[in-house]
Amino acid sequence: MKLSDLKPASGSKHRRKIVGRGRGSGHGGSATRGMKGQNSRSGRGTRPGFEGGQMPLMRRLPKRGFTNIFKKEYEIVNLGVLEKIFESGAEVNKKILAEKGLINGKLPLKILGDGEIKKPLKITAAQFSKSAVEKIKKAGGEAIDAIKNEKLKMKN
Repeated sequence: MKLSDLKPASGSKHRRKIVGRGRGSGHGGSATRGMKGQNSRSGRGTRPGFEGGQMPLMRRLPKRGFTNIFKKEYEIVNLGVLEKIFESGAEVNKKILAEKGLINGKLPLKILGDGEIKKPLKITAAQFSKSAVEKIKKAGGEAIDAIKNEKLKMKN
């Protein structure tokens, strides 16, 4: 047997479907679209979601609630995560967290107070929860507002 004698197994190779290219293609005439009717003609069919004139599902279902256009979305990180990842005295901000893969880096950063923190960290973020600020101060760190660029103080 030679390399030139090799052939694919019978039935494994198929002819490409050529639609609407005359009788020789095997799909001439109606081009696999059937006989007459809306779907056989050019312009083709109906819009997505059309149910033949019946009231569409999207219009039958009740509408509930609303979308608040003033809602602010944040990337959220908990203090417990920062405790595990960063060394004592490290600087933490949105850019560094994005490089480490903790956040996407497209939305403003918010730090929440879930978990314990014992290392003094210098954290810069757009928002902090009250419990997060208290825990950061207790550990000897700093919470810096990224928007106003000032240290946050604990409220009594």
